[in-house]
Amino acid sequence: MTEPRDDNAPDDLTGTERAMWQAFRIGAICDLRQGSPLLDDPFSGREWPAARTVRADVVALLLLDGPPARSGRVSALKLRGARITGTLNLAGGTIAPYVELHGCRFDHEVVLPESHFRTLRMVECAIPRIEAARLHTQGDLHLPRCRVERGIRLTDAQIGTDLLINQIRVWPDRRGRAITADGLSVAQDLQAELIETHGEFSLRGAKVGVSLSLRGSRLRGARERRALNAPQLTVERSLYLNAAWVYEASGNATSTPPFGVGGNPVQGARRQPVECHGGVRLDDGRFGDSVDLHYARFVLSGARREEVSLRRIVTPELRFNGERPEEGRVVLNGAKVVTLIDLSTAWPGPGGLAINGFAYENLVPYGHFPLARRLEWVASATPEYAPEPYERLATVLRNSGEDAEAREVLLAKQRRRRETLPVAGKFWGYLQDWTVAYGYRPGRAALWMAVLWLAGALAFSRYDPVPLKAGEAPVWNAPLYALDLLLPVINLGQDGYWRLAGLWQWAAAALILMGWILATTVAAGASRMLRRG
Repeated sequence: MTEPRDDNAPDDLTGTERAMWQAFRIGAICDLRQGSPLLDDPFSGREWPAARTVRADVVALLLLDGPPARSGRVSALKLRGARITGTLNLAGGTIAPYVELHGCRFDHEVVLPESHFRTLRMVECAIPRIEAARLHTQGDLHLPRCRVERGIRLTDAQIGTDLLINQIRVWPDRRGRAITADGLSVAQDLQAELIETHGEFSLRGAKVGVSLSLRGSRLRGARERRALNAPQLTVERSLYLNAAWVYEASGNATSTPPFGVGGNPVQGARRQPVECHGGVRLDDGRFGDSVDLHYARFVLSGARREEVSLRRIVTPELRFNGERPEEGRVVLNGAKVVTLIDLSTAWPGPGGLAINGFAYENLVPYGHFPLARRLEWVASATPEYAPEPYERLATVLRNSGEDAEAREVLLAKQRRRRETLPVAGKFWGYLQDWTVAYGYRPGRAALWMAVLWLAGALAFSRYDPVPLKAGEAPVWNAPLYALDLLLPVINLGQDGYWRLAGLWQWAAAALILMGWILATTVAAGASRMLRRG
């Protein structure tokens, strides 16, 4: 192909390419569509006529070294319904014109590494692969409703405003990754709503300036890779892994507005939850506002040890109120959350949850979440006894004014600890639990004390003891004597003056022993509460 001279187009341009060339100079749309939804569908596989074909080399020449705009106009490439043959290679180039390709079909991959754009929009295009590592844009990068057969690479790309890939469908590359965007930087929003990936979506070390939305998306891992792999992800506002609203168009086809439906329903809409078929990894992530897993659905494989891993994430709010994973694990070890909003039926069962070192300050149940279920939640997360989850829950309940529930949690902790003790420790633990509930139910100690005092008073009222020393003993008072035996340390002036014989000695010894047990258990429980207060 010969190079253009001055404002002239190359001599070997086809009629279609010449029309595109002239439209570029005035910033007009070059529309090659035939006006039929079936014939204009870039994904149908139907052959398009030569009149709709342009060469990738001509497109590259326009963008990298095209003619100047006509007087009073702004040059731009706005191409619709074109088949682009050859490889569109813009690697390392600086593309000043605005670029919008709508409903186009590419025969080969699009190569954009280290290229610089102002704004690039490819909407509803069929593309074999997008190679765009270290791509820079001053404005947006839009790829909504595209289909990419062999993956997208956006490693270390820098997007000046928004990255929008709503409703995109991507299949994996040879390494099993559908979208590789490690080190990606997006200045504002990353919108990936209602997307469908058939390989790993990798966002390791990515940074998003506002929010990252994956509402209603379906992420499927491939070749034993995760569905979403995003350790050390930083999102300044919120990560949305929740449901989207979609509505049924004519013919029962699912339809949405051009850029998806967000959190608000429209008339006739239905809720489509986000689905992750494979592991999700958000370890060490930082989220400025929240991580929203409302209506999220995680399909994990226990055989492959797949996890929803939230290790060491930091966020003001975590909303965990989706569907319960049937297999796999949810791991929150070391995570730091200010407010946990959760649903009792969202958490996995025993062995499916890990919360060692999980710190949270407020609990806001979504629906009914009784304390018994909350204790089951802690127990299922600790196959082996660990005191910290119980103490954390008790602290949160106490700080919210639920002192009675906090004591129940600490009582459950003592009962769980008892199972790890030797036989003698278990016996002593059962005795403390049966008598005064480890001191967390002081009313029970008072009741036992009253019962024992009454029994002792009635028993000793039928006995007339002999004084140890004649003339020195006080007047015999059975109720006061029984109380003197029960209360350790305190002397009420009855004990030590009487000689008891036979079974009465054993009865007195039993009252003294029970008094010490009750007193020491209540004192231990009180000291525990004082330390934690």
